[in-house]
Amino acid sequence: MSLNNSLEKIAQRLRLNQSNQGSDIKIEDSTSDETNRAAVLICLFEGKDGDLRVILTKRSSTMSSHSGEVALPGGKWEEGDESDAATAMREAKEEIGLDPSIVEALAVLQPFYTKRHITVFPVIGIIWDITAFNPVINATEVESVFDAPLGMFLKNERRREEKMEWMGYKYLLHFFDYQTDNRCYTIWALTAAILIKAASLIYERPPAFEEHMPQFWRTRTRL
Repeated sequence: MSLNNSLEKIAQRLRLNQSNQGSDIKIEDSTSDETNRAAVLICLFEGKDGDLRVILTKRSSTMSSHSGEVALPGGKWEEGDESDAATAMREAKEEIGLDPSIVEALAVLQPFYTKRHITVFPVIGIIWDITAFNPVINATEVESVFDAPLGMFLKNERRREEKMEWMGYKYLLHFFDYQTDNRCYTIWALTAAILIKAASLIYERPPAFEEHMPQFWRTRTRL
């Protein structure tokens, strides 16, 4: 079975899952304060070798937060955004010139929560024709754009971990090291956790390692 057929089956399953949840991707979650709401785009496509790949960015070193870190395209909700998918698409266009018209948004995953009280909604989308994507980098926000195999986030080969503790709760931070175009990138923390969850859903299997993610990523904290 070709990946193109496999990708269509993945898309059909994600659409069905979203439908079975009883909500369309355009419906807002009323439990989240819009001023503290954000969305990131897990943008998938078929690679040259037939593998499933995800688009990532390295944030500019001049950014006020998470400078120089690898991230998924995305950012905070703005007035006029009709959905989490709209937020993720708008931010992706601003950051890397990704035209929303070439991306099909398929599903919104359960949110993650940050220590800064931001509710982050991961949006899964697919580019059916990757040749239509010509990156235009916004240098004030992004240093570089690259892609990595989604399946990497279920494997041990490029992974390392660090044991951490917060308010008496022990957890693991996962780090994935990836080299492409003679550059080395480390995908870690919340971005890695989101990709682990997305890969588990799409490939329908758990990772080959213990997740044990921070409790505060899955539950809104009140500090």
